[in-house]
Amino acid sequence: MEAVLQHFPDLTPHQVKQYEMLLPLYADWNSKINVISRKDIDNFYEHHVLHSLAIAKYLRFKDATKVMDLGTGGGFPGIPLAIFYPNCRFHLVDSIGKKLNVVKAVAEAIGLENVFTFHSRAEEMKYQYDFVVSRAVAPVADLLKWTKGKYLPKSQNVIPNGLICLKGGNLLEELNGIRTLANIPLAKWYANPFFQEKVLIHVKSSF
Repeated sequence: MEAVLQHFPDLTPHQVKQYEMLLPLYADWNSKINVISRKDIDNFYEHHVLHSLAIAKYLRFKDATKVMDLGTGGGFPGIPLAIFYPNCRFHLVDSIGKKLNVVKAVAEAIGLENVFTFHSRAEEMKYQYDFVVSRAVAPVADLLKWTKGKYLPKSQNVIPNGLICLKGGNLLEELNGIRTLANIPLAKWYANPFFQEKVLIHVKSSF
């Protein structure tokens, strides 16, 4: 939690409390369902919360921004972002229902009112969004294919609507032929060695 406060010192007391509640909740759920890697519990705030909040380092969403978290799994990056942006709307989407049950329970336990879960695939969603966010779910080309037509045509933030994903490793082949608006090493913001090979990718929406 110290790392979160170090990088985001302007959190309100309510937000700090919500973030502090996450670790015991996820540790309890992880003892029943393998929501996140068990070895990551000891590094929960760095590997999951701070990683998710890299998106907040890149862009501060305006109020009323609509966001889909595609392949949310146990709620990342959606839950940490929803705490950070209480006035934005987050649709957390996954095809695995038991993980969404955890997401719903966590959101309810910490009092998140801006999170809505959908047991669905992205292609089946009937809504449109300013941004789709995703963390290490699938190749960028697949994410773009699955979310085609899911973006609002008018951008209200300082950067264009589109896909923002958190990736790791060598992406030269994966990004071949894909025009990115941003390809930022997370080491720009975080000194922790965990982030050395991780990047944030932003691709403008297509319709």
